[in-house]
Amino acid sequence: MAKAAGITAKKSKQFSKWYTQLVLRSELADYAPVKGCMIFREYSYAIWEKIQKYFDERIKETGHKNAYFPLFIPERFLKKEAKHFKGFVPECAWVTIGGESELKERLAVRPTSETVIYTMFKKWIRSWRDLPLKLNQWCNIVRWETKATKLFLRTREFLWQEGHTAHATFEEADKEVMDILNIYRDLMENLLAIPVLVGKKSELEKFAGASYIAALEALMPDGKALQMGTSHNLGQNFSKAFKIQFVGEDEKKHYVWTTSWGITTRLIGAIVMVHGDDKGLVLPPEIAPYQVVIVPIFYKEVERDVILNKAREVSKRLNQNGITTIIDDRTEYTPGWKFNQWELKGVPIRIEIGPRDIERKQVVAARRDTFERAEVKEEQLVSTISEMLTAVQNNLFNRAKKFLDDNITPVKSYSEFKKTLRKKRGFIKASWCSSKECEEKVKEETGATISLIPSEKEKPFSDCFYCGSKAKEIALFAKSY
Repeated sequence: MAKAAGITAKKSKQFSKWYTQLVLRSELADYAPVKGCMIFREYSYAIWEKIQKYFDERIKETGHKNAYFPLFIPERFLKKEAKHFKGFVPECAWVTIGGESELKERLAVRPTSETVIYTMFKKWIRSWRDLPLKLNQWCNIVRWETKATKLFLRTREFLWQEGHTAHATFEEADKEVMDILNIYRDLMENLLAIPVLVGKKSELEKFAGASYIAALEALMPDGKALQMGTSHNLGQNFSKAFKIQFVGEDEKKHYVWTTSWGITTRLIGAIVMVHGDDKGLVLPPEIAPYQVVIVPIFYKEVERDVILNKAREVSKRLNQNGITTIIDDRTEYTPGWKFNQWELKGVPIRIEIGPRDIERKQVVAARRDTFERAEVKEEQLVSTISEMLTAVQNNLFNRAKKFLDDNITPVKSYSEFKKTLRKKRGFIKASWCSSKECEEKVKEETGATISLIPSEKEKPFSDCFYCGSKAKEIALFAKSY
């Protein structure tokens, strides 16, 4: 009997190797024949569909509608917003030939869609009655600058959603930014079981062309920060560049205020890193393609049909009650092999049904997060499994939240900063003078950047940790993916 290809690298000692092994061997993804690209296998795409479904339903409740814009963007569109163009030139892939003919104008393969969308906003928006205009698209993005491929985290092509909205006032746009941020946070914490910190990006780290960026940052087990999502207030930068105006109720012309926001398939990478262990994936029930796997166990052929019928009965009851369940009835593998494979794939609960369980009118349920096993009576099946799934979801979040809280380290001096970065990593909380010069020097000398300036304002607890001048705010630094 073939042995399941498990994880040989240790998460605590060989994190990068462990991550790659886990993604490949759990059949989440594979490397594509095109350098820098990846293939989303069925299992990871099922997770992405769950993320899509949740977020799509939430934004439609608040009046957003889905649309689709072209993959190709004329170069002149990008040049209309100079800061935006400068920021994306190194990342653009360009089309210069169509068929056998050279193009008169280069076309960028979509690095982001602000420019093509705002070209259409200019055409569609005429008066205050056309506002707010709130669109979203699910699509792929190409960023060519990627040097080292890391599945889900750094690839030349990835999947995302990008929302784009136009408003009559700054206040409406500002509210949009925060409303979306709250939906993102709910998705990440309540579905993915990943706690996040919320705040704004510094001027140095913000998206080209944005007025400000609100961001969500999570901490990975190797001490690096991962940006989980962003929501941008673009002010009137793009509306002035693209001349998007409307006639207000005062019968005067005004420029619209725009926002953009997005999350990507890097969220799947975050789930792998935060929750996975040396046996494989550990998926939160809310996001798992299968919440329960049933493994029938029989030793004699005469037991087979009785046990399989019971497995089908249990599966039907759970599925009818909203618990996604699969039966592994393959005969070519032993139960032990199946246990290992489904642990590798991170299914939250495994149910075992054997001859003795049939006699006792019960099943045996094992949790993936703690490996605890329990005998569950048939009459309590649905309620007990539901409670176990809730317990798994809560445990994964609480475990990750403790890790995050334990790895936010306040420092008062640059020597403390460097020592913490060298020995512990995580988020480093420091009082900062808000100068770009200090931020650039820290980045140049240590590789750490400002992950965010926290939304919950705190008073500086020292002078600027780097230059010693009067501090103006608190910033969280980290090394990042």
